[in-house]
Amino acid sequence: MLVLVAPGQGAQTPGFLTEWLDFPGVRGALEAWSDAAGLDLIRYGTTAGAEEIRDTAVAQPLLVAAGLASASMLFDDPADFPRKIGAVAGHSVGEFTAASLAGVLPHEEALRLVRTRGLAMAEAAAVTETGMAALLGGDPDVTVPHLEKLGLTPANINGAGQIVAAGTKEQLAALEADKPEGVRKVIALKVAGAFHTHHMAPAVDTLAKAAAEARNTGDPKIAYVSNKDGRTVAAGSEVLDRLVGQVANPVRWDLCMETFKELGVTALIEVCPGGTLTGLAKRALPGVKTLALKSPADLDAARELIAEAPTPAADAAGA
Repeated sequence: MLVLVAPGQGAQTPGFLTEWLDFPGVRGALEAWSDAAGLDLIRYGTTAGAEEIRDTAVAQPLLVAAGLASASMLFDDPADFPRKIGAVAGHSVGEFTAASLAGVLPHEEALRLVRTRGLAMAEAAAVTETGMAALLGGDPDVTVPHLEKLGLTPANINGAGQIVAAGTKEQLAALEADKPEGVRKVIALKVAGAFHTHHMAPAVDTLAKAAAEARNTGDPKIAYVSNKDGRTVAAGSEVLDRLVGQVANPVRWDLCMETFKELGVTALIEVCPGGTLTGLAKRALPGVKTLALKSPADLDAARELIAEAPTPAADAAGA
């Protein structure tokens, strides 16, 4: 079975959308999504600098747009998407990409909602100076209690020996001085706040109000795997509820990968700007073929992988 995944914040780099604009339909789609988001996604994806696209309110819609645009290039006929893709999932904001690809949200609605999410999270992050840091190595049973002792939240439990801690700058400094046993390295992340923690609670209410106004929503047409607990979710209304609540709760990507195993994953493609999630999959899902869409040069290989994939079971969306 083939799984399609979408990366989260931090995957963007200056100019990463430039080459995609050469493909028919991409510029027009990005213009329509720019209108929905109230943001010039073409400029931010082509000529904007690293600091501009690091802004949470910019990075989140930009990543969702990139994921949707690159995924649209994988199939000549959009109807082939549910015939060949067995499941979708996204890391953090990538869940909006996944939900839209699964048919829960029209693309324009996904961009409208994620812009609201980004603005609300940026506002919440401005209240207190917070951040995030990746911990490499160690045992989760040792690392998580150690983080909690320091007042930090294990905001992303990514599997493959990686946990991301989030909290105040003072708490993160304490972590640098007092690493959990077995952790090889602590790497500060270039994000603007302590995402997926209680620091983001004010953003939840804002996003909930926007989600309540979402139009033309539906149930997933293919299996949708949730960050909350790695479960597949069959009702569109529950997907929306989880998208809202996830803002202030940890990402359990480790459990998502466990579900991929249970579903029988044989191949995994990460949409643009790919790399992070395929890296985790290579370590946690041995034997699974992986491919990251970093640029249009990767499309031919991705299409070959899709052609090789077996057709998912007809009832996959209800798994």
